[in-house]
Amino acid sequence: MVWDVLRALGPHVLTYLMSFLTLGIFWVGQQTQLNHFGRSDRDLTWIHLVFLLGVALMPFSTMLLADYITYRLAVAVYWLNIVLLGALLYAGMRYAKRARLIKEDVTAEMTAASERRIIAYQALYAFGALLSVFSTYLSIGFIVVVQLNAAIAPRIWLLDRF
Repeated sequence: MVWDVLRALGPHVLTYLMSFLTLGIFWVGQQTQLNHFGRSDRDLTWIHLVFLLGVALMPFSTMLLADYITYRLAVAVYWLNIVLLGALLYAGMRYAKRARLIKEDVTAEMTAASERRIIAYQALYAFGALLSVFSTYLSIGFIVVVQLNAAIAPRIWLLDRF
């Protein structure tokens, strides 16, 4: 009986771990980005406040995916949450460059690499979401692989060399 309950909770555990990875990856990305800034201004603060909104939406998209794990729309909502987070990190870096908020020792190559990394991962997440056309489990599996690459293999895999 307990095993049946635990098995039924499987989608919730899976999506919780996915969300933890997602938020961890974006936390590291945001912290890296903040370390590149020499200063801030009101507009950059608002960009990061809206980023916090994306973080605050993650429990909703996670719950939706856990409760409707076989529905493409649930995968799409989860993916849109990831898109929001990525777009705001990208916007923050672009804005900081335009507003000259980047530290002097941070090179243009460093910021360009950060932007390319965001775009590359967003493209992979989008591909993962599109896989839900075939199977939501395939989609989720691909997204987990992308997340694991970002979380544990940053110096090894080609994608992180952008």
